[in-house]
Amino acid sequence: MQDFLLSIYLWLKAGHIIFVIFWMAGLFMLPRLFVYHQEAPEGSAEAAAYVERERKLLKIILLPAIIVVWVLGIALAIAIGAWDQTWLHVKLLFVLILSGYHGYLSAYAKKLARGERPLAGRTLRLLNEVPGIAIAIIVILVIVKPF
Repeated sequence: MQDFLLSIYLWLKAGHIIFVIFWMAGLFMLPRLFVYHQEAPEGSAEAAAYVERERKLLKIILLPAIIVVWVLGIALAIAIGAWDQTWLHVKLLFVLILSGYHGYLSAYAKKLARGERPLAGRTLRLLNEVPGIAIAIIVILVIVKPF
């Protein structure tokens, strides 16, 4: 299995990077939609439109992207035999954090769809920084491999 994965390593890597970009784009976009959604009057057609936009972003872009990112990432780790490398463990920690963030955003979308608005717009704008910080750390871990 490892030999086969190594033979298609560059294709796996390209696919992984492509789907990371899709996933990150969605993780940056969703909190911004939440801000606009919360600024729309409750029960309005505009608020309903944001519910639909958020649902489509989650189901059409974010869910497939996170699945492919994980599958290809595991395949890459198997291909290069990286399971015993500290940089990979730290990277996986940050990918788990991003995955949890993704789950949190998904749950928040459901709250907004029910008409609940527990967070302020400012908080949502700050949440928008989470994926940027995490991806910067992940890229450094993968490229520099500091440990």
